[in-house]
Amino acid sequence: MMRLKTEMSDLDEIYNPRILELAANIPLGARLERPHATATAHSKLCGSTVSVDLNMNGGVVSDYGQSVKACLLGQAASSIMARNVIGASADELREVGAKMRKMLKQDGPPPNGKWKDLEVLEPVRDFRARHASTLLVFDAVEEAIAEIEETRSSEAPEPAPAG
Repeated sequence: MMRLKTEMSDLDEIYNPRILELAANIPLGARLERPHATATAHSKLCGSTVSVDLNMNGGVVSDYGQSVKACLLGQAASSIMARNVIGASADELREVGAKMRKMLKQDGPPPNGKWKDLEVLEPVRDFRARHASTLLVFDAVEEAIAEIEETRSSEAPEPAPAG
């Protein structure tokens, strides 16, 4: 009985009122008509899926849309992403994804600055089965960035031959 109480209090910690609030209010939920890239991340373990549409002006996100069919943790992470992604650089987004992975998998500190809200997901580190759904939006955003960068590098003009 004591173990069940401990597990329930642990669950209360990860499914706290702030997580519920974030999950209930996910901005930028409409998909983009003409995205520069679209990417979908799926968790086989729980069935959660996050699809993102991304437009970038140079190396900075100029527009974003998403479809989130995920658990509360995936929804909360997607909500925080949508609140901060426009105006973020590709490098910043890769960095915040790396910090999230390190926070969950290696006991690293949570992201800070404008991404500080992600600290609400820190208790998820104790629930390995929940890591994948929490990280879906980061995986999808990074995949979309890579697609845009690959497209742009293949469209780059050939350098002029040395004379």
